[in-house]
Amino acid sequence: MYLKALILSICFLITTLTPGLKAQVKTVLSESKSLHKEKNAGNATVYISKVDSGWAANSVNTVVFRKNSLASFRDTQFISFYDKDGFVVVGKRKIGKDNWELKNTGLKGNVWDAHNSISISVDGEGTIHMAWDHHNNPLHYVKSVSPGSLEFSEQLKMIGTLENKLSYPEFYSLPDGNLIFLYRDGGSGGGNLVMNKYNVREKKWSRLHDNLVDGEGDRNAYWQAATDDQGTIHLSWVWRESPDVASNHDLCYARSKDGGITWEKSTGEKYELPITASTAEYAARIPQKSELINQTSMTTDDQGNPFIATYWREQDSSVPMYNIIYQDKGKWKILNLGFRTIPFSLSGMGSKRIPIARPQVLVKGKGRNATVWLVFRDEERNNKVSVATAATIKKSNWKVQDLTEFSVGSWEPSFDIDLWKKSGLLHLFVQHVEQADGEGRTNTPAQMVNVLEWKLVKK
Repeated sequence: MYLKALILSICFLITTLTPGLKAQVKTVLSESKSLHKEKNAGNATVYISKVDSGWAANSVNTVVFRKNSLASFRDTQFISFYDKDGFVVVGKRKIGKDNWELKNTGLKGNVWDAHNSISISVDGEGTIHMAWDHHNNPLHYVKSVSPGSLEFSEQLKMIGTLENKLSYPEFYSLPDGNLIFLYRDGGSGGGNLVMNKYNVREKKWSRLHDNLVDGEGDRNAYWQAATDDQGTIHLSWVWRESPDVASNHDLCYARSKDGGITWEKSTGEKYELPITASTAEYAARIPQKSELINQTSMTTDDQGNPFIATYWREQDSSVPMYNIIYQDKGKWKILNLGFRTIPFSLSGMGSKRIPIARPQVLVKGKGRNATVWLVFRDEERNNKVSVATAATIKKSNWKVQDLTEFSVGSWEPSFDIDLWKKSGLLHLFVQHVEQADGEGRTNTPAQMVNVLEWKLVKK
């Protein structure tokens, strides 16, 4: 009798919840069989919001260098992905709700090349900026016709020069509401790093550097970047001498404290621009043929100290390991996470089918007392969404756990950086995709695009 009354009361409570909260409850219940539910770091429960089906025959929707797949402005979150026919879909929702408003933009990309990802960002007025379909292609760029709108302009130029052979477009937001746009001009093994800046008040792009990091015709920089709360732009990169991924080597660093105009080393020594292989600061010396991957992730702690995540193989080992390179009292340190056991080798051109994902690193706290999370995917763990957590980097006791029970195939992590900085919420773009080696094709049908949500830090 009492049990029946309790069940009826719970059902009545669920039916009277607000629409958004009802949607969240439905999401948790509908996904409960496919979620790894437990109290995680930050004492929060993981759950998944379904968005819609999207292209999955390669990893173009899930490459790690999407800056960004998800972006937030105030109480609204935006998403972008290619649908099953290669059209760009954009969407939005209120943060914390589960009802997505989606729009097929009519814009299309060559989805068979996994380099051609979609990058979005939101400026300080709420206008969405989007670049898509780039692998040595002319610039494809639009912005929303009004703040928060899913309607976009006609294709636009930014500057009008060095816009014919772009790769790897990435947006980064600054605390003042302005945006930075980075891309490679030229081909693999011989391209240069270009930087533009968007002034939100003037609604105009300007060129900061035609050639910030110069490959001198012999190499190019594969970078990752981050901005901190003070507005400092942090940049790190590996050099590559040829289109062969095996020629990746070394890890370099630079930062700008004036919005990208001037650049310096971590010591404060000013760079003469452009930065070259002979003038760069080397955070780690890593030889070629070390299975060093390009284009991973970086962030900073609460004091603006850089943390870079990547993987490579030590010369006396056959197993590539995840590593975090960070600064402690002005010195570069390398932290080998050490939990992998299966060897593999990187070589050749094009998008590779690799048994592990390039990682994302997140940090809260200061220095050696900072808490660090590494988000990744590994065949050793059946290609689930996984995270390694160190409560403090000085103790380096890594706890590895899976956030899903289902496989995500060749997925790599990308997340809502704006939301993470604002609230400590980790919202990951998650989709099961399959990548064939060297831009080969798979027969994988469209798969559900999801947003995996995990509250890591209480604000």
